[in-house]
Amino acid sequence: MIIRDIVKREIGCLPEGVVVSASDFDVPRQYRATLIKALNQFEYAGEIKRISKGRYYKPRKSIFGELFPSEKEIVKDFLEKDGNTIGYITGTRAFASLALTTQVSSVIMVGTNVSRRPLSRGQYKITFLLQPNRINNKDIPLLILLDALRLIKEIPGTTPDETIKQIIIWIKELSDTDKTRLLRLCRAYKPYVRAQLGAIFDYLGFPTYDYIETLNPLSRYKLGISSTVLPTTKNWNIV
Repeated sequence: MIIRDIVKREIGCLPEGVVVSASDFDVPRQYRATLIKALNQFEYAGEIKRISKGRYYKPRKSIFGELFPSEKEIVKDFLEKDGNTIGYITGTRAFASLALTTQVSSVIMVGTNVSRRPLSRGQYKITFLLQPNRINNKDIPLLILLDALRLIKEIPGTTPDETIKQIIIWIKELSDTDKTRLLRLCRAYKPYVRAQLGAIFDYLGFPTYDYIETLNPLSRYKLGISSTVLPTTKNWNIV
């Protein structure tokens, strides 16, 4: 078995911009040292690039030079495992897609059920936001909205008032089924997030039933949201 030939063949078949790990190569574990040596040789030759320890990609070339892999490729091992969704991209990059900010960040935030330390890959810093709900593809757009409420004071290039205005627009467009699901998912979030969502639904006239009972009536939430933007803040102890 000539490991270098196997690696060369698989690199040849590798699509540009796709990130792979050493374990993705069809090489028995007992030859791992030889595999790593071969990968290092192909990296030195410029056929592949290393993004972090044990993770590589074939450069994608354009008229502007070599392109870095997409953010989903960079963190895909934190998004999916054995065909199951285990994480999702949230934070500034996801919020920008919802028009909550126009800022571009070199930080990729991943929502996950597992506590992890920040790390770096290439030009990006990867951080993790512990998600209290089980993660599935259908809920991800709703979880991102809740994460925006959770991080409302940290979203760059905007204010809590501007964020709330835009979130109200998005929530208003949801189906009643998704609104109900949003309320259920929010129960796992901290009280100040539940208070914001309750105030938004109160403002939109969508029933929250016993939702307010999940909050301590003596608690006050200082979030910088004005009553002119969200007139129901006082009902939910948002000051």
